[in-house]
Amino acid sequence: MPTAKRLLFVINSPQQQVNALILARKLAQVASQQGYQNSIISLDEFEVNESFDQVIVVGQRPKNLNIFGTHPLSFINIEEIKSDTDSALQTALGHFKSAQDWQNDNSLSATTAKKFVAITACPTGVAHTFMSAEALQQGAEKLGYEIEVETQGSVGAKNILSPQAIADADIVILATDIEVNTDRFVGKRVYRCSTGFALKQTDKAFAEAISNAQVLEQGKQQTSAENKDKTEKVGVYKHLLTGVSYMLPMVVAGGLLIALSLCFGLNAAEQAGSLPAILKQIGAAAFMLMVPMLSGYIAYSIADRPGLAPGLIGGLLASQLQAGFLGGIVSGFLAGYIALFIAKKLKLPTSLEALKPILIIPLLGTLFVGLIMFYVVGQPVAHIFELMKDFLNNMGTTNAVLMGIILASMMCIDLGGPINKAAYAFTVGLLTTNTYMPMAATMAGGMVPAIGMAIATFIARNKFSTGEKDAGKAAFVLGLCFISEGAIPFAAKDPMRVIPTCILGGAVTGALVALFHCELVTPHGGVFVLLIPNAINHAWLYLAAIAAGSIVTGISYAIVKKKIEEKAVTTA
Repeated sequence: MPTAKRLLFVINSPQQQVNALILARKLAQVASQQGYQNSIISLDEFEVNESFDQVIVVGQRPKNLNIFGTHPLSFINIEEIKSDTDSALQTALGHFKSAQDWQNDNSLSATTAKKFVAITACPTGVAHTFMSAEALQQGAEKLGYEIEVETQGSVGAKNILSPQAIADADIVILATDIEVNTDRFVGKRVYRCSTGFALKQTDKAFAEAISNAQVLEQGKQQTSAENKDKTEKVGVYKHLLTGVSYMLPMVVAGGLLIALSLCFGLNAAEQAGSLPAILKQIGAAAFMLMVPMLSGYIAYSIADRPGLAPGLIGGLLASQLQAGFLGGIVSGFLAGYIALFIAKKLKLPTSLEALKPILIIPLLGTLFVGLIMFYVVGQPVAHIFELMKDFLNNMGTTNAVLMGIILASMMCIDLGGPINKAAYAFTVGLLTTNTYMPMAATMAGGMVPAIGMAIATFIARNKFSTGEKDAGKAAFVLGLCFISEGAIPFAAKDPMRVIPTCILGGAVTGALVALFHCELVTPHGGVFVLLIPNAINHAWLYLAAIAAGSIVTGISYAIVKKKIEEKAVTTA
């Protein structure tokens, strides 16, 4: 037994101090079982002395390694401990080096991957797009890297990457939940991850980018550092969200224009040539484009530009066949995978290869998708869509309340993650059926977590640090804007308490929205859509539902939240 070895675990994790301490204790327990004497301290308490033989840093690697003197040094990432404590400890025990050797290795790695460029994009183009961009910039500064980040949000691309920045970059990071054009990065090492991963595990994102980035070849839209099986699992979801992302502006424009047309009275919009009638007609035109846009950009996500024409035409056919957004989803995936199959399997002479994306794939893809929609899937999907509309339009109060609870709760589970986005995509699609209550429940539920956390920081101020109180103020504004991600800083630190209390408040809000028969015609905007006439009915009741759920979340979290824990020194 290695009883002569004395280990010192040094905690260095400013963002996750409590979690790091707990995980360090787990390491210490395992080390004790293996015969190692050990103790735990924080980095700011470290002093060089002879009471230990080796140092293991838990968390982030300190910038200045000279403070450790000549002691053998190793590092363990928090995520590694969570995954497998025994394996993490054994890896660290097998990789001790002096501080000088670690610094030499760091300088070598920095020369191989020092400059990054990145693109961030999420389906709504609001919260995760900009929060992940900020996280990457802060992470690069902390790790000593250079990075330029282009955000492709709801207002278009910002901080667009210059050709020179791309040429100088060692690695391209695509932190995107939707498909983005990658033509600019052909020949560069490219790494893909979600915006949530870049936001919550920034250091790991950089580490994986350095080790797993692959060279993007001409014509290959999909580049992933993950294995093929994992790519296939997340691919369908990502393609769907890409379509929803491009459809959203049509939903917003169409819904609000139709709502504005009603400001002049219910019958005014029926008078041909009048302003209300024109507004309604413009809104209806936007609604006509919703399903083709959904279908077209699902296909674009799968097969890049060659899939766009078959997807758009397939979506238009779905509308004509009364298959609605369900038909648009089916036609989009059909068009995408058919176009991709033709691109891969059809071999042409080099001189004719250029005709594939502009002539052959659009022609054959549109032909096949059109025939399949007419003769195979169009009518069955239209029948299913009609049954769904009948159920939604005729459901009783109990079913409506249950749906409101489910949708609003889903918005609170992962705060902008897959479950949140699945509920959101479903309710956006329902707008094409003129079913507006689910959208009201979804948006209201999505506002609860951030507002609730802000309330908690206000009524239990002694339980929150100064930084958390400031985060609460920001969360309140984000919540009003329907940005659930405002609660992420709290959920990341205390998920076992934050998430259940958010779900509880969301369920209350969803139930009340359904009971009050609130209906919302636009998929975004938070409480500010209330300023637009007819965007929401029963506006005061809608605000009351949001307030009730937020208060439930705020009070419940204020009760279960533990007081700020002081730094501790533990000896195993």
